[in-house]
Amino acid sequence: MKIGKPKPFFRGIKLAGKKALASDCPIERLRPAGEIAVPLSQHIGAPAVPVVQAGDTVLRGQLIARAEGTVSANVHASVAGRVKAVEERANGQGGTCVHIVIEQNGEQKNAYLPPLSAPSGEEIIARVKEAGIVGMGGAGFPASVKLSPRSAVDTVLLNGAECEPYLTCDDRLMREMSDKIIRGAHYLAAALGAARIVIGIEKNKPEALALFEKSDLEVIALRKRYPMGSEKHIVYCCTGRKIPAGELPADVGVSVHNVATALAVCEAVEEGKPLFERVVTVSGAGVETPANLLVPVGTPLCVLAEQCGVKDTAVKIVVGGPMTGAALAGCDGVVTKTTSGLLFLTERETNNAAPTPCINCGKCADACPMRLMPMQIEFYAASGNFDDAEKYGGVSSCIGCGACSYICPARRPLTQAIRTAKQALRRKA
Repeated sequence: MKIGKPKPFFRGIKLAGKKALASDCPIERLRPAGEIAVPLSQHIGAPAVPVVQAGDTVLRGQLIARAEGTVSANVHASVAGRVKAVEERANGQGGTCVHIVIEQNGEQKNAYLPPLSAPSGEEIIARVKEAGIVGMGGAGFPASVKLSPRSAVDTVLLNGAECEPYLTCDDRLMREMSDKIIRGAHYLAAALGAARIVIGIEKNKPEALALFEKSDLEVIALRKRYPMGSEKHIVYCCTGRKIPAGELPADVGVSVHNVATALAVCEAVEEGKPLFERVVTVSGAGVETPANLLVPVGTPLCVLAEQCGVKDTAVKIVVGGPMTGAALAGCDGVVTKTTSGLLFLTERETNNAAPTPCINCGKCADACPMRLMPMQIEFYAASGNFDDAEKYGGVSSCIGCGACSYICPARRPLTQAIRTAKQALRRKA
């Protein structure tokens, strides 16, 4: 289908893509040895509840923790072996959650679900829930809940923007597994009763654009602009529909799914494969050999570091993208369903300068894609006046893109202040 033009997106910021480091690295399967620690909280909502105990033998793809409540997701074993422990462990980002520790037995026997043939919409939704599929673009919202919206949906929108620097995992999936992604999109549309399927891909991914141009999907070549991958912005750029404050894409008839999620849906329907592995980009100038690795969930991050090699010049470790990811004190965490990248950045790629007083230049407000006032939010958050951070800054509408912190010449901790204010308001509600 002919490539269409997007609606204009004027705010946001221009970023150096840094994609060349890993964009030409084909996906490689990583087969780690030793223990795997699968977290039971890898998604928005309630943690899953264990259905196995220490001493049990499990197969790859076997259910090991069941979703708890409406907003939750099943968790499956990513390797075959013996359950060594079910215990609370650090998640590598300052918190803890229950992990199921599996000691591999050297075999990789599978326990997949039965494949579905010509499934109905209800059967697709049930399979997505059973397979533990969540949004793989970073949010981790259970996909089965997204496929049961409160409003009628007429458009499925696949998010192939991948606007964060360094990350190339979605690009490689689109280039290597476009057929499965397309079929997954059709399963999503069938589940939602949607007649239209659109995919938005940034122009810096010409190979992916060329592949999807040959499909029956409506393709939109997006301007390279951060944060183009934000739901509100990609929906407007691809469909022209504006999502009002406090509402969801489904409220304007659109259901947005990452391309990796569409792939997972295809594999769950056609192969019965639960979501227990994902592609992770390992990149940054501090990496010896950048790569896109297909990694079992629960794999220690240090295994990825050993696989790719870390240079002595690396001074910062980031899980996810450099704009919305989390800086780590070390490689103590594990890969989850939403881990898109592991970055090792050098001094030249970071800015560790101490913040200076705000000069009221307004650059953060000019850059904010949600038209907020980040400097006002930080001012009120610093004084503990979180209600005024909402009243005068509109903090609850922030999408957490980090553009304000990036553009600030005074290096103010705007993103951190916004997160603090949002957390305080959530606790108060």
